[in-house]
Amino acid sequence: MSTEPRINDRIRVPEVRLVGPSGEQVGIVPLAKALELAQEYDLDLVEVAATARPPVCKLMDYGKFKYESAMKAREARKNQAHTVIKEMKLRPKIDPHDYDTKKGHVVRFLKQGDKVKITIMFRGREQSRPELGFRLLQRLADDVQDLGFVESSAKQDGRNMIMVLGPHKKKTEAMAEARALADARKAERQGRTPGAESEIDDEHESIEDTEPVEAAEPAEVDQPAEAEQDA
Repeated sequence: MSTEPRINDRIRVPEVRLVGPSGEQVGIVPLAKALELAQEYDLDLVEVAATARPPVCKLMDYGKFKYESAMKAREARKNQAHTVIKEMKLRPKIDPHDYDTKKGHVVRFLKQGDKVKITIMFRGREQSRPELGFRLLQRLADDVQDLGFVESSAKQDGRNMIMVLGPHKKKTEAMAEARALADARKAERQGRTPGAESEIDDEHESIEDTEPVEAAEPAEVDQPAEAEQDA
């Protein structure tokens, strides 16, 4: 079923409660009269309350109304914060370089305002030493304590050990900071370096003030005298 309201000739009722283009109450009028007024104002007759008795209709530019509604919905979705849980998997005997890489991802997620689920995967004999996983999770929590906190403490789940880190910063705050940073970088790329314009002007003035050097006229060269003919 269509969720769009009925407009103009699609409205099938004998009379409507009409609202004018500026929101003024016109009153209950026959449908034909309402359509006539819509043509007179060069607007659409839009049914805004179909369940009312009689239905409420308004005179408006329906195309403009749909566009503005879509833009508002788009802006609302852009500003809406969705809580996302990222997952990072580690091994109990992880290499120091790999640990730094994984920690970097966790830091990025927390800065974005997302939660992070840390999973330690045990294999074989590693399952008999859960303290290795616990110490690794505790180390990671300490390394990122400025950005996040332990929302769910480490617990064993089969062959895995799981801990959840929550960000100190809310998702909306992180999104706002990211947008501000992006706008600042964009402005920096579009703008000139301070003082650059004045340096260009000074250089231009110095070039104009320099007097042109006249080219030296070529020296006259005496033509060799013609040899006297023997008498």
